[in-house]
Amino acid sequence: MSKKIRTEAVDHLFEAILSLKDKEECYIFFEDVCTVNELLSLSQRFEVAAMLRAQKTYLDIAEKTGASTATISRVNRSLNYGNDGYDMVFARMNQDKAE
Repeated sequence: MSKKIRTEAVDHLFEAILSLKDKEECYIFFEDVCTVNELLSLSQRFEVAAMLRAQKTYLDIAEKTGASTATISRVNRSLNYGNDGYDMVFARMNQDKAE
């Protein structure tokens, strides 16, 4: 992980996020912390990542999510050369569904 983002302020933000108990608390907190567009952008990137992992084409992803090819490419780069954060979360979500 980049040392540029490892700050005390980011630590506090992550501690706050980890304190949330359910989806409703997430809505309440993130609506206060993020603009609507920021939250929609984050969720769009997550959907793009899921679709890329499901081997969908850029065209299919762009049509379904409204993401630009630049955004899709950026997410794809994170999936292939990032810190495996998306894959970690996808694996946990799949495990939770299986239980």
